[in-house]
Amino acid sequence: MYPNAPHKHNQPILDVSLLAVRFNGHVALEDVTFHLHEGERVAVVGPNGAGKSTLIKVIAGVLQPSSGDVNIYGSHPDKHVCIGYIPQRSQVDWNFPVTVADVVMMGRSAKLGPFNWPHKKDWDFVNHALETVEIQNLASRQISQLSGGQQQRMFIARAIAQESELMLMDEPLTGLDTPSQEGILNLLDRLKQDKVTVMVATHDLDQAASHFDRILLLNHRIVAFGVPQDVMQTNNLIKAYGGRMKVDSKGAMLVDDCCPPEE
Repeated sequence: MYPNAPHKHNQPILDVSLLAVRFNGHVALEDVTFHLHEGERVAVVGPNGAGKSTLIKVIAGVLQPSSGDVNIYGSHPDKHVCIGYIPQRSQVDWNFPVTVADVVMMGRSAKLGPFNWPHKKDWDFVNHALETVEIQNLASRQISQLSGGQQQRMFIARAIAQESELMLMDEPLTGLDTPSQEGILNLLDRLKQDKVTVMVATHDLDQAASHFDRILLLNHRIVAFGVPQDVMQTNNLIKAYGGRMKVDSKGAMLVDDCCPPEE
C-alpha cells in the first residue's frame, strides 16, 4: 500500500508555512503562509505568471519547494493518499487509449497498492463516483470523445473514487461554456456537504467572489487572503494586477490578463 499518515484532526487540513519556489533564479513563490479548514472552498486568483499553478502543484506533492513547509493534517503531502489533484486540461494527453471508467479507477490505485487488481469494492467506488458527477452513461467512452465539461467531471469522479479529502483544481473552468461551468460549480457545492476541502486556481474574479468561502489573492506573494468582500478591495486588486487593472465608466473593475499562461 502507498503511505497514508494518520490524520491529526487538531491540525488544519492544509498548513503552508514560508513556502518559496524558485526556477533558475526566477522567484515563482516567496514567503507564502496560510492554512485551510476542513470543508472550505478557496479560490486562488492573481495575474498570469503569479504562481497559482506552482502553488497547486507544490501542495499536491507534484513539485518540490525550494524552502518552506506544506503539511496535510500535520504530515508532508507524500505521506497522504487523500489529496486529489486535477491538472489543467491542456496538460493531459486526450488521445491516450483509456476509457472514462479506466481514468476514474486510477483514483483507486493508491488504495490498491502496486501489482494489485481492483476488487468489487473498488468498482463500487468507481460507479458511485460516476453517478455522483452524472456521467455514468459515459463509462466506456474513450476520453478524447468527451466535451470539456465532461472531462472535468471525469477528473472530479477520479478524486471522489480516491476518497479525496483535499481536492486541488488548476483552472478547471477555463474554456468551458457557461452551462458547463455552472455544472462544475454545483458539483463543488455538493462536495462541500461531504466536507471535502476544495482549492481552485482560477482567473475569474466574479466566480471567485460568488462561489467560494475565501479568496487567496496571489502575485508571487500573498497580497490578501480572506472572505471575498475583504479581499476584493480596489487597493488589493491594484497591488496584485498593477497596470492590468482597469476601471470602466460605470466603476466596474476589469482585468486585462492576456499575458502567456504561467509555468
